Amino acid sequence: MISILTAGTGVVPCAGESVVRERPAEWKNLVQGGAFKDLILPMPVREGMTSDTWGGDNVKPRDIFNGIEDPEWSYWCGDPIKGDDGVYHLYTARWPENHRKGHFGYFDSEIVHTTALDPLGPYVFRSKLGEGHNPEIYKSKRGRYIVYSSNGRYFISKDLHGPWVRCTYDFHARERYVFPNYLNYSFASRKDGSFIAVSRRGWIWASPDGEEDWYNVSSESVYPHIDMAAAEDPVLWKDDIQYHIIVNDWKGRIAHYLRSKDGFHWKREPGEAYVPGLARYEDGTLNDWYKYERIRFLQDGYGRPTHVHFAVIDSTKYEDQPYDIHNSKLIVLPMRTSRLLDMLNKESITASTGEIRIKIKAEEGFDPHKDLNLESLRFGASDEVNYGRGSKLLRKENAGKDLVLVFSGKESGLTAENFAGKLLGRDSDGKLLFGWSALPATSMQVPLLSALSPKFEFVKEGLEAYVEVTNFGEVKSSKSVVKLKVGDELFAKGSVRPLKPFEKSTVRLVCKKPLAAGSQAEVAVLLESNGLPTESFSKKVQLPDSRL
Repeated sequence: MISILTAGTGVVPCAGESVVRERPAEWKNLVQGGAFKDLILPMPVREGMTSDTWGGDNVKPRDIFNGIEDPEWSYWCGDPIKGDDGVYHLYTARWPENHRKGHFGYFDSEIVHTTALDPLGPYVFRSKLGEGHNPEIYKSKRGRYIVYSSNGRYFISKDLHGPWVRCTYDFHARERYVFPNYLNYSFASRKDGSFIAVSRRGWIWASPDGEEDWYNVSSESVYPHIDMAAAEDPVLWKDDIQYHIIVNDWKGRIAHYLRSKDGFHWKREPGEAYVPGLARYEDGTLNDWYKYERIRFLQDGYGRPTHVHFAVIDSTKYEDQPYDIHNSKLIVLPMRTSRLLDMLNKESITASTGEIRIKIKAEEGFDPHKDLNLESLRFGASDEVNYGRGSKLLRKENAGKDLVLVFSGKESGLTAENFAGKLLGRDSDGKLLFGWSALPATSMQVPLLSALSPKFEFVKEGLEAYVEVTNFGEVKSSKSVVKLKVGDELFAKGSVRPLKPFEKSTVRLVCKKPLAAGSQAEVAVLLESNGLPTESFSKKVQLPDSRL
């Protein structure tokens, strides 16, 4: 269904640009903090509030010193990082506002380096890196700064101020899906210094060091129940507990939030990650930007998001023309930061667990002895606490500056499928409080075996297959099993020796069932470790002519 009007903007979307997505009925029962959007806070009112600027009435008055904007430039997509110098560095894309294609001048955008002394801005231009779009900055295993750009390019430097050298990624598709021009990638470092990335459509990639070489390791998208044609602008990040993804549905103007223990297997959380209408000030003033895209975060030393960055536009992209009142910019909003938690239980949490012991840590600006509304707290599986359920607090115990919270083991909802528990409640001022804790006996670093399609060869004894298997995980794999199937019929089986991270092995399999020479067959490669499936990859392969 086409949306008719964006509230407050007076903007009528072009046909096909926007649709209304139906929300699951149970989302109406989410408590505050159950949806990711609840963590995004109002902006402070600063001296930059004015109506004497570009844009429709829907985005006035506003703080023109928030984020980055300029009447002569259109800004879109930007990624922040705090330097060792205490300065906030933002790498963003821009193009002239008077570009003959209006907003769609972004095809000719350039990536620039800007800085600010305050995470909210204003960010000031410092230098130009070069042509490009969709920038994201990260630090590689070798300690060099990488600024990703679309079309498979990146800029590299030893210093945030440059100089920058343009390079090209080597994206190894490995017979898997690749979105054209390598758009909308987002990156996260792993504990061992290697990296993973998510592409626009939700395929996971891995790199030993985050620099040139990247390998597609997904057999399918990790986005569940999302309109794939409208999926874009994912952001991937890791904190001290888990991995996270937020992916935008540009057509439905709604974003989805997913979590993972290892970066390969993902769980979708309920509720909206973000929607239009978030840009509100502490005095209640609303800037009703038409679109919010290209979400990125400023993270602290624990990987926790402290500020969220959005690319916003006051009208539809088609209405933004050269020399008019419409334009785009980056805005920055503060976020509710998660609390630091430690699970003190040593055994797995089950239905028979009597007590769940959580240490909540003191940190600057937070004293758990004084700043908690104890009666409001719930702990357990996110599927429970997001809806106001979960385990209740039994008592508290002093632990120096920290505090131990003891919850009832009942009603936590935690099962073997959970890898993190969620704390949700309020502080002593009635404000939202939350945190995540890794669960005991849960391995957060795992091997990840991935295979290519088999190569067949006719020999005197019959048909043989050769399958290349690589471990893209962080730890050494155990001895594993590889199977080949055509339809439901198993026709080859063999073992894979233990593999170190990024080590590969070619497995020789003797086929028990004949396949016709010169024919094509849809062959499924199944990998199993410790009796559990790890990957199922199917591809149509061509069998050789037996006479060759």
